[in-house]
Amino acid sequence: MEDVEKLKKLTGESDTELLSLLLDDAKEFVLSYTNRTQLPPALQKTVRDLAVIALNRMGTEGESSRSEGGESYSFEDAPKHIYGVLDRYRLVRIGGKAYEIKKESAETIPSQDSSTEKG
Repeated sequence: MEDVEKLKKLTGESDTELLSLLLDDAKEFVLSYTNRTQLPPALQKTVRDLAVIALNRMGTEGESSRSEGGESYSFEDAPKHIYGVLDRYRLVRIGGKAYEIKKESAETIPSQDSSTEKG
């Protein structure tokens, strides 16, 4: 199931463009925070969680707390468990650069069958 469809199910929101925009923003935040250029599959749920948080906070941007009708609300940047996950995937910058491990393509890895050719 595509991330936008998952968000529709989780939130009840039907505006596909809005959900797509929130997912893109959340992905950019995760990539920036972790100093990565590609999103690891393990961070897909974190991106969705951040998009849901952004959707729920629409209209309260810039507020740190609010009181209405005897109820009081306070807002954090993001829950601590989200930063806990992001910190595990964060790359350290050395000399102003972050180094990601480059995956080798399957074509450059020699197969085991090449050593046992029929003659």
